[in-house]
Amino acid sequence: MPTLDDILEQIGEFDFFQKQALFVLCLFSATFAPIYVGIFFLGFTPEHHCHSPGVAELSQRCGWSLEEQLNHTVPEWGSHGASFGSRCRRYEVDWNATGISCTDPLGSLVGNQSTVPLGSLVGNQSTVPLGPCWDGWVYDSLGTSLVTEFNLVCEDSWKLDLFQSCVNVGFFIGSVSIGYIADRFGRKLCLLVTVLVNAVSGVLMAFAPSYTWTVIFRLIQGLVSKGCWLTGYVLIAEFVGSNYRRAAAITYQLAFSLGLLVLTTLAYVLPHWRWLQLAVTLPSFFFLLYYWCLPESPRWLIAQKRNDKAMEVIKRIAKGNKKELPLSFQNLSSEDKDGEKLKPSFLDLVRTPQIRKHTFVLMYSWFTSSVLYQGLIMHMGVAAGNMYLDFLYSALVEFPAAFILMLTLDRIGRRYPWAAGNVMAGGACLVAALVPDTLFWLKMTAACLGRMGITMCYEIICLVNPELYPTFLRNLGVLVCSSMCDLGGIITPFLVYRLAELWHELPLVVFAVIGLIDSGLVLLLPEMKGKTLPETIEDAENLHRQERSKEKMIYLHVLTSEAAPK
Repeated sequence: MPTLDDILEQIGEFDFFQKQALFVLCLFSATFAPIYVGIFFLGFTPEHHCHSPGVAELSQRCGWSLEEQLNHTVPEWGSHGASFGSRCRRYEVDWNATGISCTDPLGSLVGNQSTVPLGSLVGNQSTVPLGPCWDGWVYDSLGTSLVTEFNLVCEDSWKLDLFQSCVNVGFFIGSVSIGYIADRFGRKLCLLVTVLVNAVSGVLMAFAPSYTWTVIFRLIQGLVSKGCWLTGYVLIAEFVGSNYRRAAAITYQLAFSLGLLVLTTLAYVLPHWRWLQLAVTLPSFFFLLYYWCLPESPRWLIAQKRNDKAMEVIKRIAKGNKKELPLSFQNLSSEDKDGEKLKPSFLDLVRTPQIRKHTFVLMYSWFTSSVLYQGLIMHMGVAAGNMYLDFLYSALVEFPAAFILMLTLDRIGRRYPWAAGNVMAGGACLVAALVPDTLFWLKMTAACLGRMGITMCYEIICLVNPELYPTFLRNLGVLVCSSMCDLGGIITPFLVYRLAELWHELPLVVFAVIGLIDSGLVLLLPEMKGKTLPETIEDAENLHRQERSKEKMIYLHVLTSEAAPK
């Protein structure tokens, strides 16, 4: 009996139906970008200083410019920018007092003991006591963010880190749980449920009355959003034939990159974080229409011994592609010989030798991709210029990376471009670390090449990960391995900021070592170019044997051709 790949060759491996499914799933892929990197705009920290009652009135009376007002009334304010003291401390004086000089306000206050506590008068303004920001902060921003609304600065700045850490913790937990649900109960059901939870929690976050509730709703989004995104990725990979998985995978990820550009535009138009959160969340409700737009994965149905339902989906695909299903393809074969449904198990990821090797290598590769991708952004830091342009430039570098993969994956395969991407990223980190600051253009060029290289690795691992696991274990394998990406996201800030205290370029050296190790490990994986997706554990275990068998057949064919009479 024919397999699903045999049938797809007859009714279309990547025809109108698959293209339509890819389009609607790409719309969904774009909406994941604000959740993954939205903290850049939702939690931006503008310049700020303590609010001191009476300063505004005094400034107006004296006719000070803003710079003069800051120089006179904010501690440690200078031409080199704001320091911790200028942001988090204020003079403990009464700016409403009478007789304050416009030319030397602190000096006149020091001379008046009624406005300065006794014991602090030495005769100059450096002895004016400093205190915390009892009356809040003044922010140099026209918009609002989590930071400005909940005052996540100074002693409470760690709360912004906690906010982002909760998202990554949610990604980590959800990667495992959502993967099991998708393999146990189906891709479509999992996709719809997680879309609903993601949309509702995103809207509730926009109306959250406090910081605590904001963190809770963001954590819920993290629990479902990444697993939902990867479930959509697995779903489209199972709809298309083996020759088109590369195009579908890269297109799905390019939609994420387009989402970054849309996010930049929306953040510029909507500088208030609650409106921005609503704008990026409300479209998610439209994805509930996928109940009618998308069928269940036929590969998953076959793995679950639901061949009748799988045949209904196949007929729907054939109808969408305007193809006729031949009579000889009316019955499906399942690679599994027993009659029991295959249920995913975490032990299956490490039970057999080849799948165990795949699991450990993929885990390390996900970890590497996350650490280098996020670490390079953190190490470069946010430029002093326009934050919208900074974010836009960092997003645009992902498009040439995708173009390179479009040209190479079907010609060269997966492994060598993957290894080359790691070498490019690791080598660029090493160059950026060793090049002196005087050659700024060379450091920036190396940084761009590093970002491009690790973006290539990210896109390839998303393609290869589902190809190496059998159908009944595929979603679980993808999400468990990708959970190491979330672990990398949690520890990357510590790698960057703590190591930089020892030597500013030390994080780059660590990134280089991590990336170069991964370039060797990925070569241990089987090449999946042009191969069908494995349906059973036995198929996955034999991927290396198929590769060696193919090489042996080519070698024998060459020997036979040379021995043939001329």
